[in-house]
Amino acid sequence: MTRLPKSFYTRTDVVQISKELLGKYIVTNFDGQKTVGKIVETEAYRAPDDKACHAYNNRKTERTKVMFEEGGVAYVYLCYGIHHLFNVVTGEKEMAHAVLIRGLEPIENIDLMLARRKMKSLKPQLTSGPGVLSKALGIQTEHTNLSLIQKNSLIWIEDRGEIISEKEIIASPRVGVGYAEKCALWDWRFRIKNSKWTSPAK
Repeated sequence: MTRLPKSFYTRTDVVQISKELLGKYIVTNFDGQKTVGKIVETEAYRAPDDKACHAYNNRKTERTKVMFEEGGVAYVYLCYGIHHLFNVVTGEKEMAHAVLIRGLEPIENIDLMLARRKMKSLKPQLTSGPGVLSKALGIQTEHTNLSLIQKNSLIWIEDRGEIISEKEIIASPRVGVGYAEKCALWDWRFRIKNSKWTSPAK
C-alpha cells in the first residue's frame, strides 16, 4: 500500500490521471475511524476550454479557487444543496483541472459506511454515485482544500498494486453536462468494465 505522491497529481493530462485513478483506493480517517473504497468510476474536468468545468474560462470564485491550487488537494462542493461531491485537483498551480470520483467499491469498514448511509444491507447503491460515496466515506464540503499528500491527512489515495488496463475501461460522455455544448460529447467518463459499483449508465 503506497500513498500516491504529489508527482501523480501534478501531471498536466487530467484525462490520463482520471483513467489511472481507477483501481486506486480512497482512504478516510475521521475520528480514528478508517473507511476504504476502490475507485471504479471517474470523470475528468479541464479548465479553461472545458465548458462543463466549474473553472471554464479560468473562472475563479470562492468555490472554485481551490481548483487553481497545485494538484494533490480535495475539491468538495455541494450539489443540489444536499450532495457533497469529492474531486481530486490535478495539474500545476493555476491549471484548474480536477477529477470527480463517481463510483467506489466498498472495501474496509463497510458497517460504518452502511451506518452513514442509513442502510441495512450491502447494495451497489451504497457507493455507486458521487454523492452517496462521499456520504459513505464521511466526506463533506468542509474538507475542500484538504491535502491528499501530507502524512497527517484525513483523506488520501493509495496504490495497492492493481493495474486497470485500457481494455478494462469504458469511456463515455460525462453525466449531467448537456449544457456544455460540444464538450458534453467528450468521452471523459471512465468506468471499470463489469463493476456493479459504478453509477447507472446514462
